[in-house]
This record gives sequence, C-alpha cells and structure tokens, in this order.
Amino acid sequence: MQVCCVYAGKGREDRSPEAYCKEFARGLEGQGHSVDIFNMYTDSDRKLSYYDYIIVGTVATTAFGGKIPDIVRTFLSRAGQVSGKRCLAFVTKGGLRSQKTLSLLMKVMEGEGMYLKYSDILKKPDSALALGKRLNVERNL
Repeated sequence: MQVCCVYAGKGREDRSPEAYCKEFARGLEGQGHSVDIFNMYTDSDRKLSYYDYIIVGTVATTAFGGKIPDIVRTFLSRAGQVSGKRCLAFVTKGGLRSQKTLSLLMKVMEGEGMYLKYSDILKKPDSALALGKRLNVERNL
C-alpha cells in the first residue's frame, strides 16, 4: 500500500511532528508498505490522490489548545481528491486541551470527505512507532 504522512508544526520552522511521522513510517514499512512524509508548509503543492491511506498530524497552536495551524485547512483543500480516503489523525500532546485540538483536526479532515479510521493524541514518537506497527491500512474490499 501507498501511505503518506503529512504534518504541520506551529509555523514553517517547527518540525516537531516530523519525528512522529518518521516513527509511523518505520512501523508501516515493517509491514511492507511504502511511506512518504510531507511538511504541509514546504510541500504545499503535493497531491494526495495517489495514496491509499493518509496520516495527518499537527500540534496545538495555543497553550489552551483547540486551534490548529491554518495551513492544515489550506493544504487539505488543495491536495487533490482526498474524499473517501481512509486516514488517521493525530496531534502531539501539548497545551491543556489536546482533545479539543484533535477534535478540530478531525472536523477539518471530515469536511474534506476523508474517512477517519483512527485518531489519537500522541505523547512521544515511540507511541507512533507502536501504532504504525499495528495499524491496518489494507484496502477495503
């Protein structure tokens, strides 16, 4: 399967979610899948239509949570045909209300027609590796 992991930090220079994406990739590649990783800020012209499964990760932009970077909406709206794509949403643990941040990310993804199979708040990259090893990304028949 072709999987992509896209991420957005608080700003163009914040690459903190990249470590989580690399761990997802290690876990999924161990299952025999091909994984590409994109930064939403620097790879803004990428089309995701080609991929069978999409992982979207971000961080809260405020200490109280509940807000995600504006680039997430922009990137997903320009990412080609993502409606119906199976996907996973994650946010890194930070701020006081990470669940609110995750809920907003999920709402944005569902607004693009993406089919959420899993969502989580991840405390450290090791948890992304464990999840990547057991994540089922096979096509629906």
